[in-house]
Parts: sequence; structure tokens; C-alpha cells
Amino acid sequence: MSFFMVCLSLHGFLVVCSILQICFANRLSGVSLLPQHNKGNLSVLFIVADDLRPVLGCYGNPSVKSPNIDNLASKSNVFYDVYAQQAVCAPSRISFLTSRRPDTTRLYDFHSYWRVHAGNYTTLPQYFKSKGYVTMSVGKVFHPGIVSNYTDDYPYSWSIPTYHPSSLRYENKKVCTGKDGKLHANLLCPVKVSEMPEGTLPDIQNTAAAVKLLKSMKDKGNPFFLAVGYYKPHIPFRYPEFLFQQYLELYPLENMTMAPDPYIPSGMPSVAYNPWMDIRKREDVQVLNVSFPYGPLPKKFQLQIRQNYFAAVSYLDSQVGQLLNALDDLGLANETIVVFTSDHGWSLGEHGEWAKYSNFDVATRVPLMIYVPGLTTSTKEPKTKIFPYLDPFHYSSDMSFKGKMVRNVMELVDLFPTISELAGLQVPPPCPVSSFNVELCTEGRSLAHSFKTPEGNIDAEAIAYSQYPRPADAPQQDSDLPLLKDIHIMGYSIRSSDYRYTLWVGFNPNTFEANFSDVCAGELYLMDSDPNQDDNLFNKTKYASVVQKFWQYLEIK
Repeated sequence: MSFFMVCLSLHGFLVVCSILQICFANRLSGVSLLPQHNKGNLSVLFIVADDLRPVLGCYGNPSVKSPNIDNLASKSNVFYDVYAQQAVCAPSRISFLTSRRPDTTRLYDFHSYWRVHAGNYTTLPQYFKSKGYVTMSVGKVFHPGIVSNYTDDYPYSWSIPTYHPSSLRYENKKVCTGKDGKLHANLLCPVKVSEMPEGTLPDIQNTAAAVKLLKSMKDKGNPFFLAVGYYKPHIPFRYPEFLFQQYLELYPLENMTMAPDPYIPSGMPSVAYNPWMDIRKREDVQVLNVSFPYGPLPKKFQLQIRQNYFAAVSYLDSQVGQLLNALDDLGLANETIVVFTSDHGWSLGEHGEWAKYSNFDVATRVPLMIYVPGLTTSTKEPKTKIFPYLDPFHYSSDMSFKGKMVRNVMELVDLFPTISELAGLQVPPPCPVSSFNVELCTEGRSLAHSFKTPEGNIDAEAIAYSQYPRPADAPQQDSDLPLLKDIHIMGYSIRSSDYRYTLWVGFNPNTFEANFSDVCAGELYLMDSDPNQDDNLFNKTKYASVVQKFWQYLEIK
């Protein structure tokens, strides 16, 4: 999308101009990016992590032990700058699964079903199902509850009902052994699996269920779309401890460092701050008696959060590795596209913030890698494994990154058209400015062309949009997760290769309209000199023309 040609829907947020979308569609139409013998026959394994920011070896974090995801990345296109449309689970997932932005799904909280509340939009798996694919889901793909009609959108999206691990019911129960020897509902929760209810954990069950479904499809002859939603590293940080292998030992506390900017920047508007209420509710945080809303947490506990987050990432990596290894062992790796991503990021103490619930990069930026057999790698040699399981406890990373890194700014709404095109299906048409009555269209754009362009060929004008709602201009108890009726401010954010610009404006929850003449606060960060987004330039005279230009992009004409 052009950086200088962005238009706004009448409902208050950025919707890609129809003319620009049609230009992108025309540019790619008629061009087959896949080997012809694969066209229309490739299956899809779609893996979604929960709350995973790009703290992975393949994203330049060598201290993080993620050998299996890194191995996938080495055989994939890896997209470096990808952003969620809202940094919270349900709105983000519904957004990328329908390829519509939150102002089109009208979902900013966890309490409505888009097909009833906004429009009967076709989802990514539903589209594949309509093309003859067997569509299956394991774990957290859609957010559960009313946002997916209490059925994970079955039977619209899935050929069979979604599998949910039985042990998930204990995720927020008192199963964490504290220093007092008693069980608590803690944030930091390494556990002995044998002592857990049912003797297992949700993501262990997810992997087993997904492998079982892969086995069932091995000789069926039908292409499949299998989505696997892992629950980690979402809090609580409940992951397994083994007798001789403990994930925490991969990250000695003495080696942990604080966030590079652990204090609240002086120029950050109060409306931009999220008070991390879900963290505060955990028993091991409550005993710290941290003041509301700004804290801060004790330094040692901050280091322990970072340590446990990374440990949960390595646990996730081991599950992804087992799943990919099974795909390979079943002979399906040469005929299956593999997509790995997350719903949004997670703050690890930057700006004095924890969790998601903001428009900063640490909350909105996600990993994305896509493996396409015969396109990102050549067909494997007989008896050569593509995805061998790599044990993070015994794997010493000497693997230099061999994948292709795509550094254009991109969005999660781009997933739907991209995966469709890579699988040989017709790309859904661009959405018109108002698309509430249009069942199938996309507010993203296909990234498939990037599989045929040279690495480092950056589109400097590409931008990504995010947004976050607030009930008030100062932090309060429901600032992280306001109900729709209580949303009175919306923060609309643009991320380019050069800037992060956010405008906080009045919002009417009854009409879903933003009032861009009612400005609460603004933010402007220069990415080259301020990648952590600490120095707000919004009110600096030197940058007045930049602020005005961005303002015009957002303002309703």
C-alpha cells in the first residue's frame, strides 16, 4: 500500500483504498508463483502461537533457544516487520482469519460474534473448505467463547469440530507450587507434568492431537488445511520441568538482563500506557504489593518474568519441532505449506509495561515465516529429513540463517490472500471502502510476489495499521480490556519503515465512529534513532510537517 495514498472508512479507521488494492491485485493476477504440478494441490499447516513476539534465534536473538522454529525459518521466507491489527487475542485472530480490520469486524473486546455483529465474512479456513479442502483445527485458533459462536466457528470454518485439550481447564487454577510449598495461581509456574491434573499440559495434548489428524490425512488424497493454535507463551508461564531437563536452566537468572528501556518515558501520553492488570491478578504478583497503575515491579521479579517467558518460548519450540518432525515422517512435508506466526507480541518491561494491550512494536510485532515446498526449498533428497526434531537441551546452534528475510512492513491481514495464492487458489478480491455486506474480500494484500523478488528489495512506502481502545485518557482498572460500551478513545497507529505514529481520538461505541477532531494525544517516534520508541516527537516543532502529514492520512475527508 502506498504511504502517501491512504484513505479512511466512514467508520473511522484506515481501510485500504479500493484503487490501490485493485492495482496490487492486477499486478499479481495471472502470475503463477508455484511449480505448475503443485498448483491447487498443496495442503496447509497453519501454526499460531499465543503472545509470541519475535524473540527467536532467526530474528537475531541468539540467546533464545528455538532450534526447531529456526530450522523452519531456514527453509522459509521470513517476514521481519509484521504487525497485528490489535494487540489482544480475540480481535487480532478474528481480524487475520477474516482479513478484515477491527473497525470492519467491529470486535475490540471478547464479547461479540462478527457474523451477527458486523457481517457474514468468509474466514481463511472457510475459503479453503469451499475449495474442497478438509479443514481441521486444534487448540486456540479462533478465540473461544461468543467471539466464535462457542463452536470455534464450526461448521462454517471447519470440516469437523475443533479439538480442545482437556487439561486447559486447569490453566488458571491453583496448580503452581509456591515457595511455601502450597499450590497457587501464579504467573511464574514451571511444573512437574506428572503432578498435574490428568498428567499432561494443553500444548502437549495439542501436538498429539495434531499428529493424529496428520496421520488420518496421509493417504486420503484430499488436500487439508490444519490449523494448530498453541497456548504458549501466554501467561501463566506453565511449562514442564523434567528431572534432568529444566527449561529455566537454559536461561540462568544471572544471565538475564532488564528491558533496554524499563522506565516510563517522560513524553509518553498516559493514554498510551497499559497497566497490565492480568499480571497483577496473579498470586505471586499480588504479594509484591505493587502500586497501581505504574508499579514498578521489583528488579529481580522483572528478570524472572523475562526468564520464564523465554523458557516458555523454548517449550513452545519443542512442541513445534515434534509437530514438524511428524509432518516429515509421514511424507507430507513435500506437499504442505507451513505457516508459523503469532496473534500479537508481548511487552517484557519496555516502557515499564508488561503484557500486550498497546500500539508499541513490542506488543504489535509478530514473527511470520512461510515454507513452500519447491519454492523456498528444493525437493528433498530421499532419506533426507527436512524437519528433524532438534532438542533445545542438547542442540548447540551453529546453524547460520539460510532463509530469505523479507524486510517490508507487512500486516497479519495479509495472511489470507497470501496463503490462498501460494496454495494455488484465487486471491479474494480487494474489499470496497465499506464491505459490511461483502462476504468474501480482503483488506490485506498478497505477499506471494515476495517469494520471487530479491532479498533486501524493500518497499519504503509500505505501512501497517494497528489500533487499541481505551476507556479514558488515564490508566484505570479496565484500560487493558474495556468493554465496547466503555470505549471512548481509540488509538490509531501507523507503522512505516521510518516512523511509528499514533493518534488517540474520541470514539463513539454506539456508532463505531472515530472523531478525528477530538484529539486526546499523539505520538511520533523516529525508528532509525529511536527503535525502542522512547522519545515522543509529536509536539516537536521540527517534526510538525511530518505530524501534519500523518494527521491528514487519518483525518476523514
